[in-house]
Amino acid sequence: MVRFVNIPSIQIAVSMMESSGKMNPGPWIEHSKVAAGIAKAIAERCPEMDADAAYVLGLLHDIGRREGYSHIRHVLDGYNYLMKEGYPDAAEICLTHSFPTQDIAEYVGDIDCSQDDFEFIDNFLKSKSYTDYDKLIQLCDALSYAQGAVLMEKRLVNVVMRYGLCEKIINKWKMYFDLKQYFDILSNCNVYTLLDNIVNNTFEW
Repeated sequence: MVRFVNIPSIQIAVSMMESSGKMNPGPWIEHSKVAAGIAKAIAERCPEMDADAAYVLGLLHDIGRREGYSHIRHVLDGYNYLMKEGYPDAAEICLTHSFPTQDIAEYVGDIDCSQDDFEFIDNFLKSKSYTDYDKLIQLCDALSYAQGAVLMEKRLVNVVMRYGLCEKIINKWKMYFDLKQYFDILSNCNVYTLLDNIVNNTFEW
């Protein structure tokens, strides 16, 4: 089992989210909590995964939104914040969670960062070897509404309706379905069966 050294404890992560929520209140806080719960539920069924670490990484994946409304910049804001706090393993999740195919061209939303920052993210993604934790948080992000877990199709369409299409959206969507299949196999179950109220959540909102 991977033992993370450079991520915060659950208590510290919760405290970070509480202070971040005061800086920039919004549904991203509840979305992050839902993603954390899903990550823990799936990791508990996967050999060699640390469920508490998965929870922390799921909770912090969007913490860059503490700096205010943004698009791609939130991944770098989260990375910079957690690096400053001394948690590089958690910081990397902020950069990877939106890019399941490791291609910056798959980002759905505005490129609201400098050219230097864009190149930093691009080079990081190209050189990064994704772990099961990177993959898990990508999947959990795609299953999480602020109101609870939902079928992935609803979440993916909702993101496109809010932010528009990108040139590689089909490849990105295919990768999300591949990730679900990967964790279905790793957990020896359909991961949807691990998620409370997913049917009601999907059709109520």
